[in-house]
Amino acid sequence: MNPFETVREEVGLSPEVSDEVKTSTCYMCACRCGIKVHLKNGAIRYIEGNPDHPVNKGVLCAKGSAGIMHQYSPAKLTKPLLRVGERGSGEFREIEWDEALGLATEWLGEVRRKDPAKLAFFTGRDQSQSLTGWWATQFGTHNFAAHGGFCSVNMAAGGLYTLGGAFWEFGEPDYERTLYHMMFGVADDHDSNPIKLGLGNLKTRPGTKFVSVNPVRTGYSAIADEWVGIRPGTDGLFVFALIHELLRAEKIDFASLARYSNAPWLVIREPGAADDGLFLRHEDGGPLAWCLEQGKAIHANAVHIKPAFAGERTVNGRKVVPSFQILAERYLADEFSPEAVAETTGVPAATTRRIAAELAETAFEKEIVIDEPWVDAWGRRHKNFVGRPVSFHAMRGISAHSNGFHTCRAIHILQALLGSVDCPGGWRYKAPFPKPIPPGVKAAWPKAEAGVPLDGPPLGFPRSPEDLIVDQHGDPLRIDKAYSWEHPLALHGLMHMVLHNAATKDPYGIDVLFMFMANMAWNSSMNIPETLGYFTKKDESGEYVIPKIIYSDAFWSETVPYCDLILPDTTYLERWDCISMLDRPISSAHGGGDAIRQPVLPLDRDVRPFQTVLLDLGARLGLPGMTNPDGSPKFLGGYEDYIVNHERSPGVGPLSGWRGEDGSKSGVGAVNPNQLERYIEHGCFWHEELPLSAQFMKYANREYLDYATKMKWIGHADPITFQLYNEDLQKFRLAAQGHGKVQPPDEHRTRIETYFDPLPIWYQPFLERDEGGEEFPVHALSQRPMHMYHSWGSQNAWLRQITNANKLHMHRDLASRHDLADDDWVWIENGRGRVKAQVRLVTGVNPSVVWTWNAIGKRKGAWGLDKDSPEFTKGFLLNHIITEKLLPEKGGKEYSNSDPVTGQAAWYDLRVRLKKCSAEEADETWPMFEPLAKRMEGPQGPLEYGKDLQGEDTGGKEPLRDFIGQRQANHSWISGIRDGRGNRVREDS
Repeated sequence: MNPFETVREEVGLSPEVSDEVKTSTCYMCACRCGIKVHLKNGAIRYIEGNPDHPVNKGVLCAKGSAGIMHQYSPAKLTKPLLRVGERGSGEFREIEWDEALGLATEWLGEVRRKDPAKLAFFTGRDQSQSLTGWWATQFGTHNFAAHGGFCSVNMAAGGLYTLGGAFWEFGEPDYERTLYHMMFGVADDHDSNPIKLGLGNLKTRPGTKFVSVNPVRTGYSAIADEWVGIRPGTDGLFVFALIHELLRAEKIDFASLARYSNAPWLVIREPGAADDGLFLRHEDGGPLAWCLEQGKAIHANAVHIKPAFAGERTVNGRKVVPSFQILAERYLADEFSPEAVAETTGVPAATTRRIAAELAETAFEKEIVIDEPWVDAWGRRHKNFVGRPVSFHAMRGISAHSNGFHTCRAIHILQALLGSVDCPGGWRYKAPFPKPIPPGVKAAWPKAEAGVPLDGPPLGFPRSPEDLIVDQHGDPLRIDKAYSWEHPLALHGLMHMVLHNAATKDPYGIDVLFMFMANMAWNSSMNIPETLGYFTKKDESGEYVIPKIIYSDAFWSETVPYCDLILPDTTYLERWDCISMLDRPISSAHGGGDAIRQPVLPLDRDVRPFQTVLLDLGARLGLPGMTNPDGSPKFLGGYEDYIVNHERSPGVGPLSGWRGEDGSKSGVGAVNPNQLERYIEHGCFWHEELPLSAQFMKYANREYLDYATKMKWIGHADPITFQLYNEDLQKFRLAAQGHGKVQPPDEHRTRIETYFDPLPIWYQPFLERDEGGEEFPVHALSQRPMHMYHSWGSQNAWLRQITNANKLHMHRDLASRHDLADDDWVWIENGRGRVKAQVRLVTGVNPSVVWTWNAIGKRKGAWGLDKDSPEFTKGFLLNHIITEKLLPEKGGKEYSNSDPVTGQAAWYDLRVRLKKCSAEEADETWPMFEPLAKRMEGPQGPLEYGKDLQGEDTGGKEPLRDFIGQRQANHSWISGIRDGRGNRVREDS
């Protein structure tokens, strides 16, 4: 009997599961998938993917399906709370909303009247940053940011300062056409459904290859055709070696570089000069390039130019070279050869050479041509789109290192050298990108006068030292030190430094800390014991150094007990939300898109949507834009009202679809009072596909640039030129060398000159450099599992059945050197402290790395969990021994444990040593804090749901279909299974 032969049988069809279905947008991670919520008797019966939705096309993961248990979590907050005991005690008094909002208005109003900068307003994994940033602007505080500084600001900055777009939310691989796909440092949480759909498409097409570069082989890496188990923090070196090989073989798309990049632009090469390293420009400001045909320097963007890529020349009395020559000189150096970097990266030289050759072969010998005429920005007509079918994707695994900005830039430059940017089969922009490099918005300065709005948004894109937010001495003016000489390009702020800086009054103290959805007392803290100390620190008079803390969240997390006023939020299934083109849309490479959430359930407790509360507070404070001329609230209907009626500029509001009074316009148009109804009719999303002639080469595609200008995504329909060599970085470097009106204080000069290189560099991550070495020889990483996103996912009853305790995964060879076996207990130690955890042996990990799942471990008393939950005793975090501050050099400046360019939190630079626990030390993780006093008890026994909602068998019958997953793998060792890809049988030749 063949056990793999499909047995045919008759089974009952599914019963009717619902009496009503509502569409919305998932919020169990950051994918923003479309969902259909089935309701029965007024309760959620089932959540499925919306097959019409452009993001997930009907696919829904375990997180999304488990949104039911998110909604019915026992950890939900039920009432506004006012602290009555000490911070951390969990002693609160329930209050009414009038009292809560009155207190918040009083605290915030006093700050605004005296000094708005004494409010630090920082939000966590929020998806309405266009609202929260606008609110901060109207309040008048420049101390605002969201969670990007400890998530992926390196990704955004590295891409926006190089290509005008970036990975994940700003761009995506062309999975439908790519033939060679490389992932760098991508875990399993961000963008999971689109990635799974894309990889599924790729792996069922013949002739494709998927390579994953990651120290850990989980999730996507586990299905890669080739896994490169690189050492953490060395991805940049590996990319430089790939570039080295491509340059050496001259496998470069010079035609693309000539048209679309600054590779031919002439750079002044006169060391010591005030403009050394800047581009030589025409008197009209345009960059110059050397034309080989005309034998002189002309405008680099001239329609007919045959530019030189090498050669030192004298133009207008200045010594100049094309920027490409500087790039080639650097990466052709022996230090970046595959042999030279092999020991550091852990990638054999032969592997690097082979991958470089495969990239070149795919890009230049397997090009894809789409026969669709298009016109470029200079009026040149092209009969088709030529694609280099090589694509890349990268995420936090490279971003969360102190050298991550330069690594991100290096990957983008590799794309440009191959000509695989926004072409068929390559990596493609998602609207509203590409943007000018960098976008023109600059961070607003604090106002000298209290009680007035800022002149612009608190966050922006510096282009020179003149754009920094520093005082006359060069000291930071923001509480997190963003946009200062310590972290000049901190586009998303430094949320991980706010509590530290406020508690130490460095650079100054604050009066109110206002946070939303940021579990800073636990897994969002880089060092938990120190952060708890910041929450509870008192001055000599016995008063808290951070006087007032307002916090909004939907759940009783570890952070709630450390705050003074709790404004309870709803869940995503109980409120209106806007996933906006002004913020983090659901666009694709095919066109722009945005979405809403609608309440699918009525509220059953005394909570309010945070966005509505924020608008209410704005009206009570009399903030411009939130009040009418007579002082009455402008958005009486709350966030729902704001979504429809707010205009950021004439005709541009939070939603792009169905604008105009009759709903006939998109992108720009008058307010449509029926806009939300139109969204609901369409599945709660809007998506407008571009014509094929505008879908590629968007940076220089006339049709697209005109369309993007009409939609107000960009200000002018000018081509966007790739900045391989970044002049903005060189301006900072020149300032550090003593040039210009704005220069850094002496203690920052060497740092700025070193790390603001106009071409990507590699350096050993700071924490590894200072606290690694032979004493702490092992890299320690955390990553989130595919089935959980963050704390609010890892308290989910259904998801906890998949993982309710985490272990320390390590390679069997590493374990044998420490006499460790499966389920042994081990101390994870460094100079900052130690953590105790249980061991799990694997082979899919770099032998010098240990890793674990993040956010599984919980503090006792939080999240409404039963007192014996494994999360409390078997779960653990590495956050106890990471640090937000680096050890200062003797007599030197103390810097944060962050990327020196962007301020990105360097979570992944941790180095440790391992020590086997004795028998007496086993059975429970450490450190173990005192249980939090909790307001609600966890469920006694299993938390069950849905028994009363089961339907009856409809009586219909349907035969089961034949399905054999991963045919290619099973075919190789199981007789009787035909070869194929996925479940598709390979056709007989």
